[in-house]
Amino acid sequence: MAEQLIITGTSKEDKYKELLPQLEALVSSESDLIANLANISAALHESMKFFWVGFYLVKGDELVLGPFQGPIACTRIRMGKGVCGTVWQEKKVLIVPDVNEFPGHIACSTGSKSEIVLPAFKNNEVVMVLDVDSDQLNDFDKVDEQYLGQLMQIIERSL
Repeated sequence: MAEQLIITGTSKEDKYKELLPQLEALVSSESDLIANLANISAALHESMKFFWVGFYLVKGDELVLGPFQGPIACTRIRMGKGVCGTVWQEKKVLIVPDVNEFPGHIACSTGSKSEIVLPAFKNNEVVMVLDVDSDQLNDFDKVDEQYLGQLMQIIERSL
């Protein structure tokens, strides 16, 4: 795959449908996880115009910041803390329409208004989370959950 994405769709769903096969091709030709996560972060940020997108990797008893695109982020998150730590603990996707309404939200950036976080599993344990933030309220829905969930399955196959 070339170092360029081709996204012509105008709807969110159309963009995801065009993006995912390109990301799968990108990941399938590279064995380094960090390189793949970096390119995935950049691709999602660029093509979907997300405010912030990145990965937190489980290291011991913390999530540690991995590849991302957007403003400077929190470096370490404990299990059960904030949206990412809650996803890690509960092992399920969370869509947060208004981050200010989420109990214990960690405000890494005041520009973040809504968020979706998805876990990736290896041997039935969460090994990382994908965190996507928007600067708009209520910006994520079942379409994002479906297609970002498919992306997480692609990533899990490479773990």
